[in-house]
Amino acid sequence: MKKSQCILLFLLSILFTSANSVYNVNVATFGAKPDGKTDTTKPFLAAWAVACGSTKSVELYVPQGRYLIGQAIFKGPCKNNATNIKIDGTLVAPTNYWDLENTGYWILFNKVNGVSISGGTLDGQGAGFWACRAAGKNCPNGARSLTFNGARNVNVKGLTSINSQASHIVINGCNNVIMQGLKIVAPDNSPNTDGIHVQTSTGVTITGTSIKTGDDCISIGPGTRNLMIVGVNCGPGHGISIGSLGKDAIEDGVQNVTVKTVTFTGSDNGLVLAKTSASTGFVRGILYQDVIMKNVKNPIIVDQHYCPRNEACPSQNSGIKISQVTYRNIRGSSATPIAMKFDCSVTNPCREMNVINVKLTYQNNPAQSSCLNADGKISSSVSASSCLN
Repeated sequence: MKKSQCILLFLLSILFTSANSVYNVNVATFGAKPDGKTDTTKPFLAAWAVACGSTKSVELYVPQGRYLIGQAIFKGPCKNNATNIKIDGTLVAPTNYWDLENTGYWILFNKVNGVSISGGTLDGQGAGFWACRAAGKNCPNGARSLTFNGARNVNVKGLTSINSQASHIVINGCNNVIMQGLKIVAPDNSPNTDGIHVQTSTGVTITGTSIKTGDDCISIGPGTRNLMIVGVNCGPGHGISIGSLGKDAIEDGVQNVTVKTVTFTGSDNGLVLAKTSASTGFVRGILYQDVIMKNVKNPIIVDQHYCPRNEACPSQNSGIKISQVTYRNIRGSSATPIAMKFDCSVTNPCREMNVINVKLTYQNNPAQSSCLNADGKISSSVSASSCLN
């Protein structure tokens, strides 16, 4: 091969490598200081603008340290569909909860595609806000720590979220989202601190995650389809809940939800289905499988007479239609005598409720079950032997 040809190939290899290399963006370059006191909102947004504007794949890096961030919206769509945000530090919310106003969010990713977040910690510093609410003072709405709105192809791995003012992570109007290896922590008396809330979204997977919080570990709202929850540990908390539903007169249904290999420890609830009120809509195609209960107050509950604070709704019947629900291989201990309760609507009974190998105990004896307006089949189950039509 001639020398000129070798030089040409070398130059082409450099151009090819450059064209396909990952573009690195460091928030420190834009002035973000890791002291936990200096407001780094503008440096973070400036780094995002550069990353989002790149046509190459991007790694946006957050070094070790504590970074104070006020309310931040990371807007899409971007010019690339492969931005990885690698976090070695901690993002800290303002201690003054009024700084986040009444918008309901702290960090928001809006209409992004192909964004991934790996590592790091979000510290919502929610204690002051919880105290405000407990004292009955004039308080803002409370901010969710991390929200994805209208996003596609999102991957969050190894993230820790602590002490969010309200829900830790919200997935709203999204498609193809993976939450993997997360750790979510808040005190068991912290109000409305759901771990992960999913609504109007399709193709969400939550796996290998530990959630200890003051409300639902995972809450599932209207319009959720093809949701997979695998390998989650919940407790303390209020369980994995489909609902609340029926807040609007016309709502999208919940369909194709799988909850597998999940452990509940000392939680108020376990598997909660359709906390519903008067409305239209449906819940169908739900599978609960290989679930362990450890001293759970309400291991299995369906409540179609849900009425928060017993205001304006005690006598109404749910319009939500529940069908095709399977409980398979559920075992462990209940903290109350009734381990399985199906309280369904007389106008819209629960149908095709399949209970297979459910074995729950209360004080080392078989637990009881209670069914109202529920039809289905039972096999190889101890705690549900006299339940269902």
